[in-house]
Amino acid sequence: MPKHTLFVCKSCHHSSEERLENQPFDGNILLDKLNTLCGTKFQPGEFEIKPVGCLWACSQGCVVSVSSHEKPTYLFVNLPPEESPAALLEFMQLYIKSRKGVLVWEQLPELLQSAIFAQIPSVKS
Repeated sequence: MPKHTLFVCKSCHHSSEERLENQPFDGNILLDKLNTLCGTKFQPGEFEIKPVGCLWACSQGCVVSVSSHEKPTYLFVNLPPEESPAALLEFMQLYIKSRKGVLVWEQLPELLQSAIFAQIPSVKS
C-alpha cells in the first residue's frame, strides 16, 4: 500500500492581523487540530501528517500539500486553521481510496474547492 502524506507548513500565518510574538503560528494551530481529529477518523499508519518548516507559499496563508507515490500531489492554500481540518481529512479519505489519486474538483469538500492551488502530476518510475 502506498504511503500517503499530508504536509503541513508550521510557519504559515493565515489571518490578516499582525501575529503577536507569543501567539502560535496558524500553521501550528492547523497541525494540532489535524492531529487531534485524525485519531478519531483514521487507523494508525493509514497516512502520515508531516509538519514542515515552510512550503514557500508565505503570501498564501495556511498551506498544505498531499502526496503519495504514483499519485498526483495536491497543494491547498489560504486554509482557515480552525475550519479546514475536517475538510482536509475528508479529502484524505477520498485520496487514499482512489487508486490513481485523481479527484475531480466537484468531489472536493466545499471548503477546499476555493483552496486548491495545484494538482501536480505524479512522477512514475
